Amino acid sequence: MAIKGARPEHGQLAPNLIVRNTQEAIEFYKRAFGAQVLYCAPLPNGENRHAKLRIMNAVFAVTQEDSDPQKQRERAPGRLASPQTIGGTTSILEIYVDDPDAMFERAVGAGATPTCPMTDSFWGDRYGWVTDPFGYIWALAGVKEELTPEQVKQRMDDMFAKMGH
Repeated sequence: MAIKGARPEHGQLAPNLIVRNTQEAIEFYKRAFGAQVLYCAPLPNGENRHAKLRIMNAVFAVTQEDSDPQKQRERAPGRLASPQTIGGTTSILEIYVDDPDAMFERAVGAGATPTCPMTDSFWGDRYGWVTDPFGYIWALAGVKEELTPEQVKQRMDDMFAKMGH
């Protein structure tokens, strides 16, 4: 999308989340993660089917799926569907923040479901998951300590040994 200010930087990966209700998704992402709306594409009837948002320095889009399966196939031969429609998600959206615990609580307060509690991970991050009301999993992370690959491997081995694996 060539709209100035509503596109990612050159070379930046920008996910497009397929949702059942674009406007509800926009409002949730604003409350949960402080998203800023960069662009909305309302139809002549006022329905908003597509928007570009920014969370910190990451740009992403939300696009409303067609509720009619035939229209889905016609518009998107790649079979785009929301996690609610497919009954799961095939990706995790990971975002590093200064205070992942505060972001976790903010997201839950806005309507996300705690999926994996915040914890100090063996790989050095403070880390947890929430699932948003549209079925997407958000990994919220903050660097607690920088480790070498060897240190991470040793910690992982130690953790699995304690678990009896």
